[in-house]
Amino acid sequence: MSDEERLKALAEMPDEDIDYSDIPELDEEFLANTKFIRNPFNLKNSAIEVEIINWFKSKAGAKNYYSLINKVLKE
Repeated sequence: MSDEERLKALAEMPDEDIDYSDIPELDEEFLANTKFIRNPFNLKNSAIEVEIINWFKSKAGAKNYYSLINKVLKE
């Protein structure tokens, strides 16, 4: 089965069929000790990132540049 076929099968799988037995349930104690970190590496302030993002936007457009970045990273 190809990766695309597996992803399609997973997307079509009903939630009831997902096996969560090896994943611990997140309880109140766990959630009380979590922190949301929006940008842990502060990438938005990096001049390199801005330059790279602008290059991808110039090639793919403002709405599609994430797809182009993902394609490049996969290849």
